[in-house]
Amino acid sequence: MERPLDCLNNLAQNDWFIGYNSRQFNQIAQELYLELTQLSACGTPPKIILTEREPLRFLASFIAVCAANCPVFLCNPDWGTQEWQQVFDLVQPDIILGMGNGAWELGIGNNNTQCPIPNSIMIPTGGSSGQIKFAIHTWETLTASVQGFTEYFQLKQVNSFCVLPLYHVSGLMQFMRSFTTGGKLAIQPFKAVETDPISNIKQSEFFISLVPTQLQRLLQNLELTKWLSQFNTVLLGGAPAWNELLEKARFHHIRLALTYGMTETASQIATLKPDDFLDGKISSGQILPHAKITIRNQQSEILNSNQIGNITIQAKSLAFGYYPIMRENQTDFKVDDLGFLDDQGHLNIVGRNSDKIITGGENIYPAEIESAIQSTQMVADICVIGIPDKHWGQALTAIYIPKKSDTSALKIQTLLKDKLSKFKIPKYWIPQQNLPRNSQGKINRQQLQQIATEFLQNPIT
Repeated sequence: MERPLDCLNNLAQNDWFIGYNSRQFNQIAQELYLELTQLSACGTPPKIILTEREPLRFLASFIAVCAANCPVFLCNPDWGTQEWQQVFDLVQPDIILGMGNGAWELGIGNNNTQCPIPNSIMIPTGGSSGQIKFAIHTWETLTASVQGFTEYFQLKQVNSFCVLPLYHVSGLMQFMRSFTTGGKLAIQPFKAVETDPISNIKQSEFFISLVPTQLQRLLQNLELTKWLSQFNTVLLGGAPAWNELLEKARFHHIRLALTYGMTETASQIATLKPDDFLDGKISSGQILPHAKITIRNQQSEILNSNQIGNITIQAKSLAFGYYPIMRENQTDFKVDDLGFLDDQGHLNIVGRNSDKIITGGENIYPAEIESAIQSTQMVADICVIGIPDKHWGQALTAIYIPKKSDTSALKIQTLLKDKLSKFKIPKYWIPQQNLPRNSQGKINRQQLQQIATEFLQNPIT
């Protein structure tokens, strides 16, 4: 893959940035690059926080910083005071791009510590648990992900329609795929898509990435459903999707590509191709060419097909660690997810090991229970957790948003009797007006534990 400036020069005459001024993009990137290289010539490249809110400035700044080999930390402009304090304490930046009026400031950090890799790209992760971490990537790890993607889908150019945050790996990689392959990029906030989606593109030539909650909202509107069905591929990831949602997408011939990946792998490393999805498959699909997945038991022994165990990843796109600490094992990355590889080599996710609930000696994975509850069509959102219980060890607890005000837990339980074993039906049901999810649809389970504890101490009568 070409370096940032080479890609920028190749696109200089192209109108590749739909809805934005591509020449202005080039100008901002070139000017900032020159300023940063002059600063770097005086000593150690400055550590930079990038939190531009406007997409053109964010991406042009990102390319300038990468081209100048400065370590950069991608940040969410909407983080609260507590989160920003975490970031400043950890990073101690020299430059902040994007705070306030869009100008960039010098000398914020007074910092002598150096990044473990000079040209590193730090991408935030872990925000759903309240503790922000930065996965350490480089231009090479990100472009390795692009190469795996283009080889898997047999493409030379990738056109992307991005509705996800650019500071997050899911949004950033859509830009990387288009920018490094000479494809087109359209960006529109999801709320704007819900009211008036960009119409001057040929969707059949574009990829779009969504999280399940976004897909659910689009499928509630017939016009948006028709609009979505015209895309070449709809990548779906970020959080588990429930069966009812997948069945509805298949009914409307949405070309879904269920994906498995994470910030640490620079997005997807396994993907189900749309034709396989429309044929009825629901796995996370085949492993992309730049990655390898093995399933291992607790003794790290590799398991055979269809045996459930811990997922271990090898990939050219793998992050080097979490800033400022490099990972000791740079080849194998053992994750918290449990799954198996079927006879076709497709990856199937069972759940997260840390989310496992042990009740009455039985192992239960919330995803199965949540899917069954979603299929009753009586809840708008649902999360199942385990809370401490003297008798059961953990008691299954459903925290949910009822679709109708008169929806009772008893009605839902009655419908579940034919779907789930008795021990898998939650013992406690806690209705809420909303659930604490981040912008990628991931639930904050720590906050749910607090909600459940407070509710059970003061039950509504």
